[in-house]
Formats: sequence, C-alpha cells, structure tokens
Amino acid sequence: MGIFAVFGAPKASSVIYYGLHGLQHRGQEGAGIAVFDENGKYLHHKGLGLISEIFNELRLDALEGHIGMGTTQYANADRGGLDNVQPLYFHHKGGDLCIAGDGNLVNGPEIREFLENRGIILHSSTDSELLANLIKKEHSEDRIFNIIRALNMMEGGFAFIIMTRNRIYACRDKYGIKPLCIGKLSDGYVVSSESCAFELIGATFVRDVQPGEVVTIDEKGMRCRDYSQFKRRMMCGMEYIYIARPDSDIDGCNVHAYRMESGRILARECPADADIVVGVPDSSLSAAMGYSQQSGLPYEMGLIKNRYVARTFIQPLQEMRERGVVMKLSAVRSIVNGKRIVLVDDSIVRGTTILKIIKILRNAGAAAVHVRIASPMMTHPCYYGVDTSTKEELLCNGRTLEEACKEIGADSLGYISPEGSRASTFGCSDLCLACFTGEYATDLYKNQQ
Repeated sequence: MGIFAVFGAPKASSVIYYGLHGLQHRGQEGAGIAVFDENGKYLHHKGLGLISEIFNELRLDALEGHIGMGTTQYANADRGGLDNVQPLYFHHKGGDLCIAGDGNLVNGPEIREFLENRGIILHSSTDSELLANLIKKEHSEDRIFNIIRALNMMEGGFAFIIMTRNRIYACRDKYGIKPLCIGKLSDGYVVSSESCAFELIGATFVRDVQPGEVVTIDEKGMRCRDYSQFKRRMMCGMEYIYIARPDSDIDGCNVHAYRMESGRILARECPADADIVVGVPDSSLSAAMGYSQQSGLPYEMGLIKNRYVARTFIQPLQEMRERGVVMKLSAVRSIVNGKRIVLVDDSIVRGTTILKIIKILRNAGAAAVHVRIASPMMTHPCYYGVDTSTKEELLCNGRTLEEACKEIGADSLGYISPEGSRASTFGCSDLCLACFTGEYATDLYKNQQ
C-alpha cells in the first residue's frame, strides 16, 4: 500500500492527489484522501478503483485544508472492500485522529483479541484500527507517549502515518522492513512510502524515517524520537526486487541501481547459452539490462505490456491474476521468432505468470526459453505485508530447481543467490529475505507456525 501525507501546504488535497499518483503502483484497488480544514473539521473522500477514477477537481476542491493524508490501497483476499480503504478516522475526547498504514503485524490477531476482550468493537480488518485503539486506551496528556506505548505493543513490518488537527506523526517499524521517507515542500513537509512521489509535486528528499523512530511534524518544524532502542535495517527484499518504483531511493540505495546490479550478479551466477535477453515488463527490465550488460548478450524488447492492466501480482484472487497475465503481455514475434531467449523476471511466487509468459513466447516462435530470476527461490510465505499466500501455493516450496523448471515449462531455470541479493544493495542496507530463506526478522506467533 502507498501512504502519503502533507503538512503546511495550501490546497493539501491536490498535493496528496499528485503524490498518490506517484504511488499508484503500490495499490490499485482503492484510494482515500482526508484533511483537516482551518477550523479543525475533518473532511474526506474514498472509493474503490484508481485514483483518477475516484477523484476529480470538484471532489478535491471540497477537501480544503493545509494538512492531510492519503492512500493507494493494495487489497489481498482478506482485506478488500471499502471498509478497509484508508485513511481511517477516529473521534476521541482527547482529540480526533486519522491513521493509515502499510505492512502487516505478526501479532495482529493477539492485539485484536486483547482489544475485543476489553469490549472494543472493531469495524475493519486493518492494523491501523488496532493502532488507533491502542492509542486511545492510554490517558497520557501528551499523545506522543501514547503513540510510543502503542507502537511498542506491535510486532511486524509496518509504516504508519498518524494525523491530528495540527500535527503529523510518521512511524516506522524497529526492523526497518517497510519504507517511509520525508520531503520538504516550500514551507511545509511531505511524508511518503517512496521518494519517487516527491518529484511529481516538486518536493525535495530530506531523509528516511529511521527504524524504531517517530517523526513529529507541526508548525514548530520536525522533531524525532526513538520509540525503541532495538533497531535493525532489514528492508523488505521485495521492495527492491518488485514493489518499489525504479526511481525511488530506499535507505540510501536506488531501486534501479539495485535491480541492475542483481541482473549482473545473476548473469555471473547463472549464465545461459542464448541469443538475446528479454525482460518481463516493468519491474524486471532493470535486472534484464544488467544481465545483458554482464553477459554480453543483446537486450531486446521481446515483450510488450498493455499499460492499462493492473499489476497481476497484487490482484487479490488467483483467477484474477491468471486472466490479467494474458491481457497484460504480448510477444514481439519479429524479435523472438527463432531466438534462444534468456527471460529475466524479478520473482516467481505461484508460477502462474511465468508459465503463461513462456507459452506466449513459444507461440511467437521462440526456439528456447531460459528463465533467470533476479531473486532467490521463494519457499516461505511473507508475514509483513507482501501477499505471497500460503506455503503450499508457492512454486518452489517442496520442489527442487529441476522440478520447478519442469512445472513452468522452461528449458532451464536459474535464481540469484541470497548472498547475491544482499550484495546488490552496495552495502546500503541489509535485507529481509524471509520469504526466500525462512529466516524471519521477527518472532512469529502461533497463527504463523
């Protein structure tokens, strides 16, 4: 999910609208924008669909205020529907607040049970609602201490933005699994899941929110406070591999540069006897360029993407993903016909997409398809917000490399090593590669065992 906030900008809703366009790749199921006007009145609008389908000039004009936040919604099968579209608003005698979050709590079910046992009725399946109720149950005069206590009850990978009538809090998990960064916009500030959103609105990058940190933004400026002394830098590997936009910088590493380097390392680790290199649009193109550069094989645009089809990996249901692949991609017959192809993709989760792509290339006359994956073999589910589903659905769980190759119908199959993935950050950050190695950054709970 993409989250974005602005403080101190006239017509905040318009700034948020354009910022969310820069984060549309993080979710296409729904979007929402919320603001507080100069009188402290809460105004909001949300809906299902793309940002351009939900908002127009009249709706944005009705959201008048200098402080606000918004989201692009990524739904899985369990968290879809309008009720789960954020930001969420909470009225409280200690002050109203609005919350949106990206990621997932591994102890979410335990927190939900804890709250329900105390008579709290929950209306959504979001972690943002859990955080709001943990904050509201505290009674400190200074809300920052309530927020800190609430965050310390949460375990997992997350980035939250909390907004009151005159203040924004940007919070990141202590493991640094989910990204969140801050930019400067004229006399105000913006907060975003990714730095790519700053270019669109003319903001300048200031810094990343640090793991285990809460950054407070208000009329006094920006103040920082650690809520945890336990800090790690375990950025989600899938952010670099697939989720983030290539023009984003995350924890000091550019996403395009990471993918190019992973392609170079992949070519050294898994060479192939072929004629051309073809990348799967769009998130695999940088890795394919790196593979081509290292191997000396020419890079060709053998697959064309229909720009008006959503990302298939983040479709909530399997049948939607399968339909989306055929609608999304087509082969360039004059380029692939008779060629031995190195097909570079960013990852294989269930095998649905790559199986169909290989068939598309063979139907266009490809002589051979050697699949090379710019991430390690995915063998475990993610519990931090990437919808990789159950262990049984993963192509590489319980299969050898040869068995996985046969399953997808490739002539050969190769993956980058976990060490290669880590080396691709140029030492800027360590990575959480739990879905590839089974080594989770956090403790897991009974529902994940």
